Amino acid sequence: MLITIPQLFSKAEVQAIRARLDAADWQSGKQTAGAQSQGVKNNRQLDPRSGVACEIGQLIVDRLHQTPLFLSAALPSRILPPMFNRYEGGETFGVHVDNAIRVNPHSGERLRTDLSMTVFFSEPDEYDGGELIVEDHYGTQSVKLPAGDMVLYPSTSLHEVTPVTRGARVSSFFWLQSMVRSNERRTILFDLDQTIQTLAGRLGLSDPQVVTLTGIYHNLIREWTEV
Repeated sequence: MLITIPQLFSKAEVQAIRARLDAADWQSGKQTAGAQSQGVKNNRQLDPRSGVACEIGQLIVDRLHQTPLFLSAALPSRILPPMFNRYEGGETFGVHVDNAIRVNPHSGERLRTDLSMTVFFSEPDEYDGGELIVEDHYGTQSVKLPAGDMVLYPSTSLHEVTPVTRGARVSSFFWLQSMVRSNERRTILFDLDQTIQTLAGRLGLSDPQVVTLTGIYHNLIREWTEV
C-alpha cells in the first residue's frame, strides 16, 4: 500500500524549512548506508544528531501525530527520528531494500522498519530526475510530489531515487514500526477505517451501520496489533 499525504506542511512552512536546510552542513550519505546500499548510494545527508536535523525532525513527527490520514494508514507504534538528504549534480540512490532493523541514533533503541516515508521539500519543477521509484504488488510506481507532501510505503519494497540532473532534490526520509506488522492487514484496516469515516460523514456517528463497522474495526485492531 502506497499512500500520499498531501500538504503535510504549507508552502510558507516549506520555505522556512528549506532556508534552514539549505544553510546546513551536508555530508556524504554513504556514512549511514547499509552494506548492500554502499555501492548504490550517492547523495548527501545531514548529521542526524545536528540541531537542524533534530528540530525539523521533531516538527515533522509532531505534525504527523496531528494528521488523521497518516494515523489511519500507518497505525504507528514508534517513529524513528527523521533524517534529511539532498541530491544534485547527477547524484542518485540505486535499487535497494531498506534494512529490516534500524537503530535510533539518540536512544540506541532498535525498531523494525514496517513503513518508509519521504517528505518532499523541493517543488517538482525545481529539479529534473529525482523520482522515487517503488516496486510493489501493483507494479512500479513513480513518485515526485509537491513540496510539503509526504509518501509512505512498505519498507519491504524495492525502491530507488533516479539521478538528479538539474537543481536540487531536498527531502526528509525515515521509518516507523507499526502496531500492525502485516502490510496486508494494515491495508484492510485502512480501507475499513476510511469507509467508516465516509459513512459517518454521510449518516452520522450513531447510525447503526457505522456503529457496527466501528465495532468490527476495533475488534480487528485487538486481534492484529502488537502493543
